[in-house]
Amino acid sequence: MTDSKIIGRVLATEKAPTTIDNFAFWTNPTLILNPFDIVKVEHVNGSFSYGMIEDISHITDAASFLTNYISSDFGDVGVESPTLRVGMNYVQAKVVCNTKNIYIPCQSNAKVYLATANEIEYALGLKDIRNPLVCGYLEMYEGTADCEKVMLPVRLNSKFIIGPEGAHLNISGISGLAAKTSYAMFLMKAIQDRYLNSEDEEDSVAFVMFNVKGRDLLTIGQPNDYSDEDNPEQARKENLAMYEELGLSAEPFQNVTYYYPYSTEKYWNTYLKPEEVADNVKKKKAKKFKYIYKYDRNNLDLMFSNIDDTTQTMDAIINYIMAGQGKFGFVNDWQEFLEAIKEKCNAGGTSDKEIPISSWRKFYRIVNKAINDKAAIFARAVDESKAETRLGDSLKYIKKNEVHVIDIAKLSEDKQAYVFGDAVRTLYNLQLGEYNGDEGVVPPSRIVIFIDELNKYASKDAPRHSPILQQILDVAERGRSLGVVLFAAEQFRSAIHDRVTGNCSTYAYGRTNSIEVTKSDYKSVPSVYKTMMTRLKQGEYIVQNPIFRSMLHIKFPKPIYKQIK
Repeated sequence: MTDSKIIGRVLATEKAPTTIDNFAFWTNPTLILNPFDIVKVEHVNGSFSYGMIEDISHITDAASFLTNYISSDFGDVGVESPTLRVGMNYVQAKVVCNTKNIYIPCQSNAKVYLATANEIEYALGLKDIRNPLVCGYLEMYEGTADCEKVMLPVRLNSKFIIGPEGAHLNISGISGLAAKTSYAMFLMKAIQDRYLNSEDEEDSVAFVMFNVKGRDLLTIGQPNDYSDEDNPEQARKENLAMYEELGLSAEPFQNVTYYYPYSTEKYWNTYLKPEEVADNVKKKKAKKFKYIYKYDRNNLDLMFSNIDDTTQTMDAIINYIMAGQGKFGFVNDWQEFLEAIKEKCNAGGTSDKEIPISSWRKFYRIVNKAINDKAAIFARAVDESKAETRLGDSLKYIKKNEVHVIDIAKLSEDKQAYVFGDAVRTLYNLQLGEYNGDEGVVPPSRIVIFIDELNKYASKDAPRHSPILQQILDVAERGRSLGVVLFAAEQFRSAIHDRVTGNCSTYAYGRTNSIEVTKSDYKSVPSVYKTMMTRLKQGEYIVQNPIFRSMLHIKFPKPIYKQIK
């Protein structure tokens, strides 16, 4: 569409006046418009105001519902009315900008036009974006008579999502229908594309992703074969064309390293087959991680992340152990560690006077379950010749443009929490400079951490003293300045700690149920957007970012990397 098409005129009445924020207009009842479409209105001093459609109603000259009933021969549904009711569509729109910054109310009877592609870009603040990063595309006027569908890439300023001006992304939506992981991966793919060839060491990025569902993220370095499509070749061509249209490469993620939990033949800790793991190890694309007592006892508190330790007795025991009191100064491995705790649990044992035996027994139950559940990741030593590693040792050497995928999907929830907490703590300390001076440590300026099911670690119901919750809060509140960026997803935003969601610069809302949108977390979201959230299709999001003049209804293409259902 190159020319604006007039579609109606502004309405203003005594009971329904226009305001500086809103206006309404009439239009033909058969004209197809949709919420989020942009319209242009003639305004004073030769200016134009742009509005985003929020609601559409149909009204007639009938005084009441009863009038319509009576005119149908008192309720005969088969009767055709002898006289058609005068009717129109009544469209409500929100003012998003004015070409001359004039924000007096739109005048009655002012002409209303459909906006052109260039005008839409201007209205939404999508023109001349600095540090542009594609976050999807929008479509308007689909099905509108005498009007071509408008498709526009949507770009935001990358510094408003990965810092330093703003940081952190929160994605919410119903499991499966919202495609939360796919959208997060799309954004991270766009970020890697943007920074992949950059030579600027002061403006670089790397990624750490947690695979929490099956084999979800374990093939992101392989191209999509579209095997789940009815016509794979056609799907491939269409998807590649869309990536080209958006200015993105048609390649999967680059520089990917996978970390699998150490496994034995009897207890296999990943959803990948042994031969797949072996193949990636052989290609030096993967390592198997373990935890060694000598180095990882500092993270004992992570085993108690879901324990409500209101009296802080567990914390007291950890401090006792870390101080090397009793036999703990002579412990060298996990089994010796368990034996030393066990001694404290005996009624006739040498228990510390300030810590009751009951507390030691509780401590033992939790730690023993974590260490001796046959998962084998708590081990005596690491054999680097067999591609074994401590996760912390590997993560501190992360470099720009690298993607590190940590597989925790098959681990128990307490172990998932331990691994997640250890990784986040390592990366946070890395950006704090704790490892500065160590040979080979050259961290990027920013590290993006992606975790699905954030509710497991940062819910409103999480224990107040949870070390993982405290770590996430640190990232949310101080990570922007340090270069630690959190991309997180969950089914229900209302379940997440307010200090986490409150510090995100970007929100993406996928398909959401009607109960969720009534929660207080959505009180600032206009009702039309809430309604739309309950109707979104897979691959559609409502996105909010500081540079946008309004929330945007965007779409994104299918993943360019291989997916295993």
